[in-house]
Amino acid sequence: MIRFRSFRAALLTLILGVVAVAQVTTFLIVANVNRQQASREIDADLINASEAFNRVTAARIHLLASSAKAVAGDFAFRRLFFDSADDPATLQSAFTSASNRINADLNAWVDLDGVTIVSTAEVDEDTFAELVFRADESEEAEADGYLEIDGQPYSMVTVPIRAPTIVGWWVVGFQIDEAFAAELNAQTRVEVSFANRAGTIVASSLDADSRAELEASWLQMPHEQNQIYDVPLADDTYKVLLQTDAMEDGGQLAIILQFSLDEKLAPARRLSRWILVVSLGGIALAAIVGMGFARRLSRPVQQLARHTRVIASGDYQTPLNLKREDELGALANAFNAMSSGLAERDQVRDLLDKNVSPEVAAEMMREGSRLGGEERRVTVLFADLRGFTTMSEHLPPQEVVSLLNRYLDRMTEAIEAEGGVIDKFIGDEVMALFGAPVPSTQCALRAIKAALRMREALGKLNRELAAEGLAPLSFGIGINTARVVAGNIGSANRLNYSVIGDGVNLAARLQSQTRNPEFNTDLIISEATYGAVAPIARLTARDLGTVQVKGREQGERIYAVEALEIDESGFAKA
Repeated sequence: MIRFRSFRAALLTLILGVVAVAQVTTFLIVANVNRQQASREIDADLINASEAFNRVTAARIHLLASSAKAVAGDFAFRRLFFDSADDPATLQSAFTSASNRINADLNAWVDLDGVTIVSTAEVDEDTFAELVFRADESEEAEADGYLEIDGQPYSMVTVPIRAPTIVGWWVVGFQIDEAFAAELNAQTRVEVSFANRAGTIVASSLDADSRAELEASWLQMPHEQNQIYDVPLADDTYKVLLQTDAMEDGGQLAIILQFSLDEKLAPARRLSRWILVVSLGGIALAAIVGMGFARRLSRPVQQLARHTRVIASGDYQTPLNLKREDELGALANAFNAMSSGLAERDQVRDLLDKNVSPEVAAEMMREGSRLGGEERRVTVLFADLRGFTTMSEHLPPQEVVSLLNRYLDRMTEAIEAEGGVIDKFIGDEVMALFGAPVPSTQCALRAIKAALRMREALGKLNRELAAEGLAPLSFGIGINTARVVAGNIGSANRLNYSVIGDGVNLAARLQSQTRNPEFNTDLIISEATYGAVAPIARLTARDLGTVQVKGREQGERIYAVEALEIDESGFAKA
């Protein structure tokens, strides 16, 4: 199968292929129809020529017979005939004169016994006997037939000589020769050839080369009576019809009617050549028109292809300028609409990513707007900025927002570095999740690592603030590990992915405990979190004892985290 490197080449090839197939098919159909039509016309011409031969022969015989009867009935001829009965020379002269009068090629006087008395051709005495006997037995006292004399066929007719009864027979005839063949050819436009009983071509209207070819191959040709067949002659093909007539003295006269197939097809071939020229011109015109059409069609397709690469690169703002009213124009408009939709989608996704974490966004995309949740074991981290309200009273609002954003940006980076998910910002407070929405078997460990990163990031930020002449910041972090319900929470029109449960409240209460100066720490974890991390990492933590937190009847054992060391990385003591 041919593979094209361009749509234009494929389209042009298709157009040229269709046109070429149509033109070639038309040419072959016309050529075949012309050949069949020519063959049918030749067959009809050959049959008509065969009938014309019979008509012409019968007409000439009838004319000879009528002329001979008229002369034989002439008193002077009969007197001369009887007066010269014993003088062959005089009879010969009389018959020669009569032959000229009736335009006959052969004359003979035959007696009642069938013996030839005198003849213009050298024949045996019984040459005309059979013809005379048939005439004598007929009611019209007349008979015709074919005779061969010295290899040359004649068409003969016998009429009686009366005085007043039949006293003899006058045999007249004409030679089947080149002139007769030419006469038939002129009347029928069919080539005519005659072969004697020995198979020798004795007369023909063919040219010398074709006649020589016919003579050389005649005996090898099929001799089927009244059948038409093809015969190659002298670089030409002839359709041949054979007709045979019996001769009086035995054997047959072969009438060979031929028509050149090439000659008959000559006008059709001239037409075919014109058709071929027109077909080639049509193909050339189709190539020119097809090239222009293919270019006109491929250019917008190429523009569409290039624009897909523009869209794939993330450029949704550049429009596709394709001013067309057809389907390609509609496709270009659809491309622009798709670009706008993708731009809006990315804008929504960007806003979504900025308002919720990518993991939450992915979960919301997966779950859709379905309300509800599932129970999961997660670690919840609460971080609260200390003294920020007091600081806000002494700074302009813009500076307050800028400082808060700088702080939250550093905290977010530290949390996300450990796989945490920002659940929400509550003023200057951060709520982060570990183990939801993406499950994790080490959510507690990651939460503590994130808290230590936050502690390190806050120290770096305070050094920057000191260089700017601003007061340092401080925070308190509470971490708890528990089973909670995680999922889409809210109304049918407004959702928020979050976690709820007592474990979440406990994490918030632990964050509040960092305000207690007796604990002297900014990071407190619950006993559940401590128990989840201690077996897998070297955790440096102070046991702060059991405290009573708001909302819980039983006390909660808590720990202040100083440092954490694990195999992958280590954190220096804060």
